Amino acid sequence: MKITNIIIAQFLWCTVLFVPAQAQVVPKHPATDTAHVLPADTVLPGQKHPFTESQRLEGSNKRYLLRAVLPAAALMGAGVYTIQGNGFYSSFDARDARNRQTPNFSTKIDDYLFFTPIVGLYAFDLFSSQNRHDIRRQTGLLLASGLLTSAIVWPVKNITNIDRPNGDPTAFPSGHTAYAFTIATLVDKEFRHKSPWISVGSYAVASATGVMRVLNNEHWMADVLAGAGVGILSVNTVYWLNDKLAKNKGYNTTAIPVVLPTGQPGMAIMVQF
Repeated sequence: MKITNIIIAQFLWCTVLFVPAQAQVVPKHPATDTAHVLPADTVLPGQKHPFTESQRLEGSNKRYLLRAVLPAAALMGAGVYTIQGNGFYSSFDARDARNRQTPNFSTKIDDYLFFTPIVGLYAFDLFSSQNRHDIRRQTGLLLASGLLTSAIVWPVKNITNIDRPNGDPTAFPSGHTAYAFTIATLVDKEFRHKSPWISVGSYAVASATGVMRVLNNEHWMADVLAGAGVGILSVNTVYWLNDKLAKNKGYNTTAIPVVLPTGQPGMAIMVQF
């Protein structure tokens, strides 16, 4: 990876989308403050499914084991196992197939594609009637997850010092794929209660990024598998720690469509402290 791409990748984690909005402020009165009387699994306007208890609580050790440790360990283990040409279908097999089928494949799309779910993350905030976290905490979790991913990826790259299929250094694990699955996993955790297709789309983008890294001859299949595991583990670890330390058990904000005094449609934002 060129040094400019590394710098850009690190600084883009600090990108925050600011969108002007018009909202009606809801006064805080015990009798009318619905943010304090609605249970967390209430189905609000525009929401298809309630946010269940199992979806809200990220601090469960069992949930962390099943959704983070085991999948990540399986992916990273598969990466380590296949890098030396082992297994039913090894990284060398994937490289040979690529050289036979698409020897001239080349694209720069994978340098930018994995950032697109971030746009979706903040866009969903504008239209979602009920979010897992408010936009500030989402951004904090995104930055923390990206930093943890970086703290794992770059030292491991230098320690393993495996050459890429094209001869460039520091192949294992794939940084592009790790960041792609970091973003996809965060979008999944924030919005999968809205629609499973949001998660499917995010993971599809992440997977496409990994596939293109192999087709571009930039990475071995093993690098991509391990990178995906790192991204999944990083996000789930940050959410698990956030729940343990911040005791975050429910929603921070709720947005409900309202009619403004002028007769125009608007949005009421209710914040629970």
